[in-house]
Amino acid sequence: MRGRLHLRRYDSRSTCRTSLFEKVRRTVPAANRFSNDLATLRSIAADVLRHAAAQGASSAEVDVSEGFGQAVTVRHGEVETIEYNRDKGVGVTVYVGQQRGHASTSDLSPKALEDAVRAALTIARYTAADECAGLADEQLLAKQVPDLDLYHPWDVSVERAIDIARECEAVALAVDPRIANSEGASVHTQESQFVYANSLGFNAGYPGSRHSISCSVIAGKGDDMQRDDWYTISRVPDTLDDGRSVGEKAGRRCVARLGSRKIPTTQVPVLFEAPIAASLLGHFAGAVSGGSLYRKSSFLLDKLGEPVFSRNVVIRDLAHVPRGLASSPFDDEGVATRDRSVVTDGVLQGYFLGSYSARKLKMQSTGNAGGNHNLVLESTGESFETLLAKLGTGLLVTDLLGHGINMVTGDYSRGAAGFWVENGVIAYPVQEITVAGNLADMFQDIVAVGTDVIARGARQCGSVLIGRMTVAGD
Repeated sequence: MRGRLHLRRYDSRSTCRTSLFEKVRRTVPAANRFSNDLATLRSIAADVLRHAAAQGASSAEVDVSEGFGQAVTVRHGEVETIEYNRDKGVGVTVYVGQQRGHASTSDLSPKALEDAVRAALTIARYTAADECAGLADEQLLAKQVPDLDLYHPWDVSVERAIDIARECEAVALAVDPRIANSEGASVHTQESQFVYANSLGFNAGYPGSRHSISCSVIAGKGDDMQRDDWYTISRVPDTLDDGRSVGEKAGRRCVARLGSRKIPTTQVPVLFEAPIAASLLGHFAGAVSGGSLYRKSSFLLDKLGEPVFSRNVVIRDLAHVPRGLASSPFDDEGVATRDRSVVTDGVLQGYFLGSYSARKLKMQSTGNAGGNHNLVLESTGESFETLLAKLGTGLLVTDLLGHGINMVTGDYSRGAAGFWVENGVIAYPVQEITVAGNLADMFQDIVAVGTDVIARGARQCGSVLIGRMTVAGD
């Protein structure tokens, strides 16, 4: 599936620098960024479906994709890695009645495609029938595919990427003389395209892009050493934070954690900083996703139409945000997507369902095969400073460690670091503590959601203030 040029701890002063960098650039010709155009991918998908029908499949679906990317990492000013990847592949799922088989290949030749279909059919014939298996309902398939502006190439040369990473790291190290070490700065760019098709006549796809700049540094010495990082990510290179800004934030966040201490075990309000608060949205999405629900492994089982959050909470799943990191005109099964409210005034309005889980639950697909789209917890209007004032005396969490979450019961316990806040003002950094509670209670106890939204992925929100949690320390 993957071809990669990978240079580790490469000395950028080497005399072979130019020839190697030119080799990387020549691998991605600017005039023809992908090996195939979308029309060719659609044709390949149609060929696979014809093979499936000819070999006896009652229905079939296929995904054809390709992509390429470049990543550069600099550490202490020296090039540590240069990575290049180019991927392509076909995945085909066939049905013989309600028996299902799947196979994949990275070889797009006609014979390889036929062989993949044959392998999938062999698997299907040995698989038990499942009454919920099958393609999405035809009436739910997308009839139109709106352009959501998801593809923005970044023509950044390897040399330029190295310069950005070097500047990013240099700015971070220069923030404070106590920043003594670096885990590196990276610049990454990725472009891809895909087509999904099925035997109900659906055949569509689109290209997408994703780019990022990141930096991580270490401050202090002896027993008082701290690390922190920062990164920016976007589909559009022009909307990325510049490397200097990323480096400065990484450096300042790292230094702010020096002198961290433990605190006594207590129960206090807890403010989850925006990048960390998005993980709470992730737990919610997992709890109301079809797989968790039909397996009865969710603490929000049978809560549809009931209040599961405090009354000030509104959560929307936005599939059609232009340039959105998780936007899509249709889901992984070709079902049309739409913007919808999943929580209104604290009340759960909907689940995240693909066709299989919907049939298991005797419901209808919500266009979420593959997961949520841009899941947004709407702000209640307070700035970060106002949230600190509302917090009063308590804990600001800026980092979480471990995975102590039981999705069946909702029990929540994670290692944490952050800052102790007194009378609405940050007093000192803290570490080696645990924040604990139950997600069902935490959701009901959300006091406010900040305006300080940072869009870094499929879940977006500002900082989240929870009325009371147990903080375990000394």
